[in-house]
Amino acid sequence: MNYAWYDILGTLGVAVIIVTYVLLQAEKLRSDSLYYSLLNAAGASLIIVSLYFDFNFPAIIVEFFWLLISLLVSENIFLENDYEHNSQTGTEKTSFLHK
Repeated sequence: MNYAWYDILGTLGVAVIIVTYVLLQAEKLRSDSLYYSLLNAAGASLIIVSLYFDFNFPAIIVEFFWLLISLLVSENIFLENDYEHNSQTGTEKTSFLHK
């Protein structure tokens, strides 16, 4: 079996998502951490690149929403941290998922 460069990227993306999940289950990573969401977004992005070249509709739907949710949660975490850091200035930023 020949692997193209995009197959390697897709496999790497799968590995990133699996390792992220293992770290979550081993309590080495928290689900509400920015790292968790960014690792999931990175893994999904790599899989999406491989799917661009070897299209699979159900897989692209799953990975698109995996990426979208990861990015929205990352934005929310980033804005919450930024808000806490800048709470003295009185400026408030909100996102779609902001609590």
